[in-house]
Amino acid sequence: MTDKKTLRDEADYVVVGAGSAGAAAASRLAESGASVILLEAGKKDTSMLVTKPGMIGPMHADPNIKKRVDWGYYTTPQKHMNNRVIPQTRGKVVGGSSSINGLLWVRGNRANYDSWAAEGNTGWDADSVNEVYKRVEDFEDGANDYRGAGGPIKVTRHTQRTEASEQFEQATADTLGVKILKDYNAAEQEGISHFQQSALGGKRYSSSRGYITNGDVPTLQVQPEVLVRKVVIENGRATGVEVTDKGGERRTIRAGKEVILSAGVFGSAQILMLSGVGPAAHLAEHGIEVKADLPVGDNLHDHLFVPTTWIMPNAVHRGKASYFARGLAKELTVGHSFLENSVFETVGFVRTSLATDVPDLQIHVLPWAYPSPNQDAPVRHKVDKRRALTVMSTLIYPRSRGTLRLASSDPSAAPLIDMNYLAEPGDQQVLAEGVEMIREIMKSAAFGNNVTAELHPGPEYDAANMKAEVLNRATTVYHGVGTCRMGVDERAVVGPDLRVRGIDGLRVADASIMPSIIGGNTNAPSIMIGDKCAELVLR
Repeated sequence: MTDKKTLRDEADYVVVGAGSAGAAAASRLAESGASVILLEAGKKDTSMLVTKPGMIGPMHADPNIKKRVDWGYYTTPQKHMNNRVIPQTRGKVVGGSSSINGLLWVRGNRANYDSWAAEGNTGWDADSVNEVYKRVEDFEDGANDYRGAGGPIKVTRHTQRTEASEQFEQATADTLGVKILKDYNAAEQEGISHFQQSALGGKRYSSSRGYITNGDVPTLQVQPEVLVRKVVIENGRATGVEVTDKGGERRTIRAGKEVILSAGVFGSAQILMLSGVGPAAHLAEHGIEVKADLPVGDNLHDHLFVPTTWIMPNAVHRGKASYFARGLAKELTVGHSFLENSVFETVGFVRTSLATDVPDLQIHVLPWAYPSPNQDAPVRHKVDKRRALTVMSTLIYPRSRGTLRLASSDPSAAPLIDMNYLAEPGDQQVLAEGVEMIREIMKSAAFGNNVTAELHPGPEYDAANMKAEVLNRATTVYHGVGTCRMGVDERAVVGPDLRVRGIDGLRVADASIMPSIIGGNTNAPSIMIGDKCAELVLR
């Protein structure tokens, strides 16, 4: 991090957003010897809140804590979900969402990337991105044909798994007839497995820790608490960015070679539109001069989950302040408390009746009780104090598509986020089927007598009325993608080289470029996209 007195206003590359993709792209570019300025609207990532894996519990439970590191976004009323306004947590801190997420390391299904390539995105097939992932990772099992060793992101398995999670793994294999996988990030995804996490030794391996904190790249300067107002575009070329510093001072930062937007699915699209790149009619509504008429903000989509919670004495953990305080005291003294891991322990990729060539349902498992029915309100939600296992039915291939639009031409104003959740009936059906599949798993003999009750949704919501109840209980996994779609047709914002169509010297590298969402958590793919962007630039 850099003192204000030494802030530079010019570099070869200016990268906007020090999150999952941006930190990776900036570091790789700087390693080549190029000068790089990495801009971040949030603060430094030095507090235990964002460096200790298990702190995601209080971070997401307490609004006063969360607002320190979150943009505070919400959707517009979702007309297919009882007009609910749903939070859209996004990291406003160096490391971005990789500093506040659940640390779950999931590449997605290999078929996802081959489908991108089949649409004309050359170089984004499964084998090609596999090489990037191998470069990114330092996997605990070491290197093989699919996994990497020695990369900046430490990838490990949970070190303190509960008996309840172990039993769930066996119960899923027995009930659904799927394999127990050693590594779902290798050749085969379908099955049930231990979750992998971007953590080691009680430390969160965000993109910031992996690429910046642990690196020594003198040509990289990180400038936190800097809000980017727009990209400066002169004669069809991006030449820099206009920013506002913490104290309100405006300045222009020049890019000798390129500007790279890595501000996330919401931020990159918003900045493009503020810069005159987007749907012409919409930009005109806000008095913005059109530099390129492109479908920025379209193709927005996201994963949804419905939580189910089961009272289980051998799930160990309890959602009590005193329980957490004891864990924190242990972590600060001798270490090796539950805080050294993610709260999640087990993951499954299985098929509902709507599945085609790949599993369409992801199962997240954590040995903690969960709020019910949802977490829409910005308050501290109460959870049951008993030991419990929460199992999430997760839709990973949504058919519904939404939009992101400007609320105003003020760069500090939150954009209008309309996910259009559950507009397609099949999305609702997958979630409801998933709940019933989980209920069948929880009846398995593998649990012995350890499952004592279905706490949420509760037996009053049977299969006949669960589909309707999904509208009240489904919520985001915070995996929005697609607003700066990569492709080779008129629906594309960027090409396979991540260059913005019609504008020289400008690329986008983050989850917004995904043509379609991957089958799994999106942090690992976002880091991969940032790392690959640097490769494309330097090539």
